Amino acid sequence: MASNKKYWKSEEELHNPSLVENLAANEFPNSTESLFAASEKLLNATTTTRRDFLKYLGFSTAAATLAACEAPVIESIPYVTAPDKLVPGIATYFASLYDDGNDYAAILVKTREGRPIKFEPNKDAKINSGTNARVQAAVLNLYDGTRLRNPKKDGNDIDWDQFDREIVDGIKKAADAGRIFALVTPTINSPATRSLIEKYRSTYNNFTHIEIDAFSASKALDAWEQATGVRKFPLYHLDKADVVVSFGCDFLNGIHGQSVESDYASRRIPGPEMSKHIQIEANMSLTGANADKRIKLKASENTAALLALYNAIAKKLGAESVKTVSTSIDGEIGKIAELLVSKKGKSLVLNGYNDKEAEMVAIAINMLLENFGSTLSKSQYNNLRTGDDKKFIQLVENMEKGQVGAVIFAGVNPAYNKINAGRLKNALAKVPTTVCFADKMHETASIVQYVGAANHMCESWGDGSPCTGITHFMQPTINNLFNTRQWQQCLLSWLGQDPNYYAYLKSFYSNYNFNEVLHDGYYISSETASININLSPVALASVVLPKAASNGLELVVYQKTSLGTGELANNPWLQEMPDPITRASWDNYVTMSRTDAEKLGVINRNVSNGALNGSYVTLTYGDVKLEKVPVIIQPGQAEGTIGLAVGYGRTGMGKVADGVGVNAYALTGTEHYLTGVIIEKAEGEHEFACVQLHHTMMGRNIVKEVSLEDYINKPAQDGGNGWNEKPKFETYKGPLTAKETNLWTEFDHETGHFWNMSIDLNLCTGCGACVIACHAENNVPVVGKKEVRVSRDMHWLRIDRYYSSDMTEELAEEKGLSAIKKFEEMEKPSDNPQVVFQPVMCQHCNHAPCETVCPVAATTHSAEGLNHMTYNRCIGTRYCANNCPYKVRRFNWFLYSENPEQFEINYAMNDDLGKMVLNPDVTLRSRGVMEKCSFCIQRIQLGKLQAKKEGRKIMDGEIQTACMSACSTGAIVFGDANDKESHVAALKADKRMYHLLEEVGTNPSVFYQTKVRNLV
Repeated sequence: MASNKKYWKSEEELHNPSLVENLAANEFPNSTESLFAASEKLLNATTTTRRDFLKYLGFSTAAATLAACEAPVIESIPYVTAPDKLVPGIATYFASLYDDGNDYAAILVKTREGRPIKFEPNKDAKINSGTNARVQAAVLNLYDGTRLRNPKKDGNDIDWDQFDREIVDGIKKAADAGRIFALVTPTINSPATRSLIEKYRSTYNNFTHIEIDAFSASKALDAWEQATGVRKFPLYHLDKADVVVSFGCDFLNGIHGQSVESDYASRRIPGPEMSKHIQIEANMSLTGANADKRIKLKASENTAALLALYNAIAKKLGAESVKTVSTSIDGEIGKIAELLVSKKGKSLVLNGYNDKEAEMVAIAINMLLENFGSTLSKSQYNNLRTGDDKKFIQLVENMEKGQVGAVIFAGVNPAYNKINAGRLKNALAKVPTTVCFADKMHETASIVQYVGAANHMCESWGDGSPCTGITHFMQPTINNLFNTRQWQQCLLSWLGQDPNYYAYLKSFYSNYNFNEVLHDGYYISSETASININLSPVALASVVLPKAASNGLELVVYQKTSLGTGELANNPWLQEMPDPITRASWDNYVTMSRTDAEKLGVINRNVSNGALNGSYVTLTYGDVKLEKVPVIIQPGQAEGTIGLAVGYGRTGMGKVADGVGVNAYALTGTEHYLTGVIIEKAEGEHEFACVQLHHTMMGRNIVKEVSLEDYINKPAQDGGNGWNEKPKFETYKGPLTAKETNLWTEFDHETGHFWNMSIDLNLCTGCGACVIACHAENNVPVVGKKEVRVSRDMHWLRIDRYYSSDMTEELAEEKGLSAIKKFEEMEKPSDNPQVVFQPVMCQHCNHAPCETVCPVAATTHSAEGLNHMTYNRCIGTRYCANNCPYKVRRFNWFLYSENPEQFEINYAMNDDLGKMVLNPDVTLRSRGVMEKCSFCIQRIQLGKLQAKKEGRKIMDGEIQTACMSACSTGAIVFGDANDKESHVAALKADKRMYHLLEEVGTNPSVFYQTKVRNLV
């Protein structure tokens, strides 16, 4: 029905329409704009009257309100034919496999409307079924706009037909000329790919296949090849080990590809069966931080210490000693030997350095202790590391001699992590046909003739066998975004076969029910291996001990839990993830002991806003020099050694990665440590993005600890003398707990659900997988180094790291220190401190201080015990953040989405391609809005609706937050505390349970389990 009614917004519009029209035409007139300027000259020059200003203000407020209600119109075309099994708004999961040559995991790919948006662990897959931070973040790399979109020749785009034709021609010319045709890959654990490579071996007499690992284990594998005849590690079984002694092996960070976190955690549950863990190392590693006892030792002394341990064990068992050696830790060796002998057959000794002699001694020790067949498998090989650096160096020498006719790099980047890039470039210049399959124009891709644009794993078919008897399967979950291929397709095409790799894979597994194994993601066979160890004491007698350099320091390289080997360096989620140990992001740096720092005059200091600054140094080894490398003074670093993370100093990777940090591989190549590195202090001061300003506990009751002996033998609460006493306050009624002195009107949480979360400090290793999982699930923005530096990081979940201190209240009193001096000394970590990791997110307090101060009720309490945030009600006063004792609320200082000029690195929110990773179930927050952990409310609602639809109760464990799902160790447990049969209810009643800052009286729905140390 037509209408001729007249509508108006104000009396002024009705009676003086010309004024309003002028205002509408010029929303920000110069005269009015000047009122908001800081310039006194402009203010004095304006002719706008107060009345005009008020008129303008009334109009603009109304206009802004109307504009806020508008949304851009995006015309969508519905499906002509809807895809099978795709329901808009409902996630679909596909079992798949992640393998980048360094990390390996059986995963579930969560897709929404055909877009992969999240990786979850496939916990049914038996081995490597957990995900670390890197695997959690890898989905974002699918949507990296700097990925190659077409194959290239000499830097120019070509089509795949030309690419195939010219490379086949180059391979034939190499064969005709009698020159080597080489394929260089990472370790191939795929049976199907290995069979395809064998076809080349049988087709071309000049073909050679070389495997290299980015973080080399080549020399350690040499030892196993000598001992067993097979170039593989056996499987480790940490769940069967009563005692674990690790010499520099960072096994909680995937040092050998086999994920052992869950096995390790299964023996860290407090009780009589809790294992003992001793770590002997130079750098403070993630694994060392979780040890019951950590001993500092230079890497150059590692082999000698292992020999000393062998001799001590041999003496106790009446076996033959091999070589008398002495080390700086001889006093500890005897105790460790006694402990290992007492647990003979149920112990495990690991070596983490890429050192043949050290690995041989570790094998011999495990033989003495009869660990093979229990903690070391005799029937299953680990297939994830088989690289041989000797063969690759020989290939480079053959290139330099002009003996190589064609070389193909697939999934490797040796110009970055294996050898001097200049040497490799000169060698490749003598090879007629050079090819690299890569997703970026990285260091190796930029120096070859042909570059094959490679698929992401979400676009690929594949298989993998992480160990004997288990096969995992990879399937694409999205069509190719660009004109890319997986390199196996090209191998098929070059043999003149159908390049359909799916058909090849299905044919290879024709004996399997292929659809069934794809659905499950794995297949377990009855296949076993026979691992026979043959290593006599004579072999140990010939062990050559490394010589410490007469000058300089020892450099030990390591993988950060965030970037690993650097394969995912252009991933902003990983770059912004704080390192669990140093709590710094967007950098790699030299870690140095306080003693060495004082000798060199190197400092760390906090500037006025609390941010951390540090000195620069220059590192020199032979002809290689790394300049302006920042230094972090690291408690627990062995004196005379320094650490430096690999994975940084990238080129050609994208705007996120390029120019961040320095390339540690340039110094060490395939070695894990070097002796005689010259270090000199350089000019200037580096600005770190460090998110934890305090270092130690300073005597505060934030983390609770108890020895295993006291946990078993002493009561948790004993009138003030127990190890888990509730804090009490003196009142006129006598000492009362915070709950007993409560001033709040209690919520009714006995009806319906009451969502709670337990965090076990014994099981949390600090790996950070939960941090990245939360980031991906909840569309948390990346803010960049500058904003992190001023404490504006946006992570909803942080993992605080605490060191122990030598200073105590008793010692301070004994020394007569003033209060200020006492706290200064308490804030200095021990030179070899114990470490505790504590995940902290919104505690969902039932007496929430944030709720009482919000003037607009943007943060409220739900009937199910959740602390809600209503984003479109929040006006950004930040009163809630000021009133939160846990400091877990995050404020959007800027518009992090749709703001590419300021946050270009945040391509997940500022790039059309990157936005495909966003979770549509979680809204994007705007500038001026507070945000925080929601206990993944979208997952809770989905679980409730699913149960309602099926007419049943919610099952315990059915609803998992993103952090709980990602946690490989089971440290995080979420559930309904009103379900008395639930796991979380049992943990809430456990004697180890305590609340963080319980004395504040906030009554959180998150609680912690006291850390128990099995003291050695």
